Amino acid sequence: MSLPAFKRVVVKVGSSLIAPEGTGLSDRFLAPIARCVSAWRAAGREVVVVSSGAVAAGRGRLGAGAAPASIAAKQALAALGQPQVVQAWGALIEAPCAQVLLAHDDLQNRRRYVNAKNTLRELLVLGAVPVVNENDSVAVDELKLGDNDNLAAHVAALVEADLLVILSDVDGLFDADPRGNPDAKLIPEVDAIDDALAARAGGAGSRVGTGGMRTKLEAARKATERGIATVIANGRSPEALAKLAAGERAGTLFRTHEAPLSAKHHWLRHALIARGTLTIDAGAATALRERGASLLPRGIVAVAGDFRAGDAVDVVLDAGEAGRTVARGLSQFDAADLRRVRGKPTSEIEALLGYAAPDTAVHRDDLVLL
Repeated sequence: MSLPAFKRVVVKVGSSLIAPEGTGLSDRFLAPIARCVSAWRAAGREVVVVSSGAVAAGRGRLGAGAAPASIAAKQALAALGQPQVVQAWGALIEAPCAQVLLAHDDLQNRRRYVNAKNTLRELLVLGAVPVVNENDSVAVDELKLGDNDNLAAHVAALVEADLLVILSDVDGLFDADPRGNPDAKLIPEVDAIDDALAARAGGAGSRVGTGGMRTKLEAARKATERGIATVIANGRSPEALAKLAAGERAGTLFRTHEAPLSAKHHWLRHALIARGTLTIDAGAATALRERGASLLPRGIVAVAGDFRAGDAVDVVLDAGEAGRTVARGLSQFDAADLRRVRGKPTSEIEALLGYAAPDTAVHRDDLVLL
């Protein structure tokens, strides 16, 4: 069966493929994957590579033994290894390869987000293959919590890809854990990723990488919500790579949502980290959900966190579905000012604050329902 038609593809390559022994890079699996990338390009498709392996490459360059325990050691090894990763791809792909390093801040700041998008798309126009990785040498949070599966989904949204391919050392999504259940069956297609499906995913499956099936499902959900079909396949399988190179389905295909999120709403939902919480009453929740209204200060019953105007905040219900997050958006007020005007009608805001303030706490153009 053929894959959905695609012109632009993001392919994520896990550490277990680029550095299977965990100490140094190997072209054992990388070379066949590079041939798949070259086949896509020969067919007129644009390719972005999201590549893991920088820390393992750094360990190999130094002849290091056990995996580093400290964040600083991982950062140092990533700095040493990142040039090796790009060089490895450049030696195998018949195209110029460009290094692009991204961190959470590049995704959260709207201006930097757009700048990253423009850079990646211009590289594709020039006929280059961007090789993207997290900026591990300076981004502490990414090394603690991050993974390149979710980064690949963000990159796919950035470049407005048609397809995301996540290559690892697993064949795809199974109906049970194949490591412990020999009767587990591969799921060839998934129409929607619900909580029950996500609950089947476990933790990290490789001693080399930081991700597992859970992060791959998170990435597939992010991508499909933006209208980007996603494949999870085995990058160690020549048969799977041959099928993908020919535009045929391999592994598990996750189909797109019928009504994908807009680019801005996708950014609001998935790229931002909330700096505070606004608790709202039932009337405000109804206005948000049913009328697509902005959130007014009058509907806010509590403000938590220390945030500034323009920061992301989560919007949660006060009663009924108490504690449930219903939306995320950009606050138009600092936390201190919003505490002063919460629960007040719009007509009283200027007198309370002493300056002409916005009428809304979160404008509907800067808000997405969750």
